Amino acid sequence: MRFGSESAIKHTDHTWSEIVQQPALWPMTPERVATAVKRYGLESKLMGARVLLTGAGTSSYAASAIAANWPRAIAVASTDLLVDTERFLSDITVVISIGRSGNSPESYATVERIHKLRPDILQLAITCNPEGFLAQSSLLQTILLDPRTDDKSLVMTSSFSNLVLAGYCLANQAKVDDVLPQACVHGSAQFERINKVVERVAAAVRDRIVLLCSSPSFPWAQEGVLKCLEMTGGKYAVLPETYLGLRHGPMSFLASNTVVLCLLSNSPIRRRYELDLVNELKTKGLGYLVAIGAADNEASLFDEHIPAIVTSGADNLRTPFEIVGPQLLGYHLSLRNGLDPDNPSLDGVINRVVRGVKIYDEDEE
Repeated sequence: MRFGSESAIKHTDHTWSEIVQQPALWPMTPERVATAVKRYGLESKLMGARVLLTGAGTSSYAASAIAANWPRAIAVASTDLLVDTERFLSDITVVISIGRSGNSPESYATVERIHKLRPDILQLAITCNPEGFLAQSSLLQTILLDPRTDDKSLVMTSSFSNLVLAGYCLANQAKVDDVLPQACVHGSAQFERINKVVERVAAAVRDRIVLLCSSPSFPWAQEGVLKCLEMTGGKYAVLPETYLGLRHGPMSFLASNTVVLCLLSNSPIRRRYELDLVNELKTKGLGYLVAIGAADNEASLFDEHIPAIVTSGADNLRTPFEIVGPQLLGYHLSLRNGLDPDNPSLDGVINRVVRGVKIYDEDEE
């Protein structure tokens, strides 16, 4: 099924289809994880484990999203772990590397350094590319996702949501089973409506965007900000923040025309805090306010309303599904600025796989 304007689809070969395909791919990911868990005997190995999740860029946000749903797990970006490895490994028993291509320089250097320092640590990988280092290395047990998740676009979209979902399955398959059917049905049924609203929101953007959420979903805000930056070549100033954190200085970032994308919690108590902040912004005349998941009695607070994909269930399970809205926002902003969402960095400032990282041997200090 194809959604959106034909003019938009003509401008890009991959990004649009990779965003659209996500609800169809989400059910495939638990099946692949379950197969890998059985193959490697991971159920017993992960039970009670002290887990560190790592990745670079979008994959680091995926790691953070997974850690938010995994008791006793932590997330450390590989860009930090590489240069400060020992500090994070003291009580770790399992490291899980996350990566679309599996070929980021920091990814393979971190895997090799951990093996050198702590060969007793079990190293796993979740990746989309069967030819990448994470899939091919003998130092890792690899969970390989559906090849369609290996996005060809510069930006990660379906790879992000499925990498996060795979991590959720490792952490607690039963919780995923509770929310996944709803996400797949709503993701498909509401996609056209979500896209139309987001296209209007993109038209309202002037120079600044804020993504607001409560703490369990903060990786959603971080990844959403990155999509808006990447797909527009950094044209807009974009800020991720929590509702309660916004008052502590970052509110000064807002003007009357700042687009504020508000992911509303499914938790009644969190939602009260969130709506208090939204009411304050409205009273102060700050922001073009856009809700994801507003109820009918809350709609008057917002200038636009994007349907939620997960309307019930834990907030820490929503990131891979609700990221569709920010992905579409970045996509439409890219087109609005005459860019190709597949390759928006015309001067080559960023690339699909990071280049230019020189790896140094710690023994040569």
